Amino acid sequence: MNSQILVLEKETTSIDTTPLILLHGLFGSLSNWQKVESEFSAHRKVLVPELPVYDRSLRSSKLDKLVTFLEQYIERQDLDKVVLVGNSLGGHLAQLYTLRHPGKVKKLVLVGSSGLYENSFGGTFPRVKDFSYIRERVAYTFFKKEHATDVLVQKVFQTLQIPAKASSIITLARAAQTENMAEYLSHIKIPVLLLWGVQDEITPIEVAHHFHRLLPNATLRLINECGHVPMVEQPEQFNQYLRVFLEG
Repeated sequence: MNSQILVLEKETTSIDTTPLILLHGLFGSLSNWQKVESEFSAHRKVLVPELPVYDRSLRSSKLDKLVTFLEQYIERQDLDKVVLVGNSLGGHLAQLYTLRHPGKVKKLVLVGSSGLYENSFGGTFPRVKDFSYIRERVAYTFFKKEHATDVLVQKVFQTLQIPAKASSIITLARAAQTENMAEYLSHIKIPVLLLWGVQDEITPIEVAHHFHRLLPNATLRLINECGHVPMVEQPEQFNQYLRVFLEG
């Protein structure tokens, strides 16, 4: 009887409860993580901070301000170790934080991450008044174009009509394209999961393979019929791969 109790206690305490921090991209919303949050919040703390991508001060300090924000956020939450899950620009931020604080990140998940190459708004972005162009760029994010709803396109368009917000977005988009991480990735020794949509046109799968070659301890999982935000387009497959990685 006693040995059975000990076995049960051992199995119970083996569940990993390291908090998850989910980091959205430049135009990502907190709702993008809804199905991930609901899937994993039963056994661990899941946090979805809203990144200050419209902060006017970002225009001078670029990505550093976002790293500082994440440092302060994690400190306020009084977290010892975390798992960072970052999509697009959020993945870039996760890499920078991990390099600065390697002892605080247990595992890292990069989802269509910038840091090596990104075909985003940064290059031809001045066409902010062109509604059809904005619609095209929003649709470019998805394999399933029905995700580029009128509501989403209108929201992005309206955001870009505010000069201060448009300026901050342009600065961050260009920083994500120019601040290349290639020479630093070998210093990230922790386990890394690369989750990528096969049809991602913003960070194509060649970028995922490049990350895979440069990171010492990386696992690559590709999701078919999926673009730049797999947690939105293929949430079941996304969660399955993430669960295996977290429990491994």
